[in-house]
Amino acid sequence: MGAMALEQVPDTDIPEITFAGRSNVGKSSLVNALTGRKTLARTSDTPGRTQEINFFNLGGRLMMTDLPGYGYAQAPKGKVDAWTDVIKQYLKGRPTLRRALVLIDSRHGLKDTDEAIMKLMDSSAVSYQIVLTKTDKVKPHELEKVREAVAVLAAKHVAAHPEILATSAYTGFGIPELRAALSALALAE
Repeated sequence: MGAMALEQVPDTDIPEITFAGRSNVGKSSLVNALTGRKTLARTSDTPGRTQEINFFNLGGRLMMTDLPGYGYAQAPKGKVDAWTDVIKQYLKGRPTLRRALVLIDSRHGLKDTDEAIMKLMDSSAVSYQIVLTKTDKVKPHELEKVREAVAVLAAKHVAAHPEILATSAYTGFGIPELRAALSALALAE
């Protein structure tokens, strides 16, 4: 289901994991790769296609949410501002939220908009983990440089999980490790 306003967000008592990231970072593709379903989350090459919080109930054991992207989007500014506000409210008031995954495009590293969402999560006491995406598009030594630079910056944030994961929805790289981490969160009470 999708929610365009906080009142539409479903009540649930199952653990939630949310996917946050800039527009076109690969949130929907990662949801599809993790679930093994190519069309569960709608993907697009156009930034800003996801314009609501999309909820995916995984057998009553885990709820995954795909947030609209922050930063640049091909949508009217008023609409972008509205969904950004809903994201902030969602992050601040969701007791079932076990962890947010902050997706970072491995080709670009952390941007100012990523730092802003990390600060919001720090102030909201939302535990988050950084996941590098699109690793198939960079060379291994470049990926390691990005991972190291991101780790240095993440260490300055109180709510950041220390382990940075790297994935490719295209090749499947890192997907089993991310699935294992999410399963552990779903089982933790």
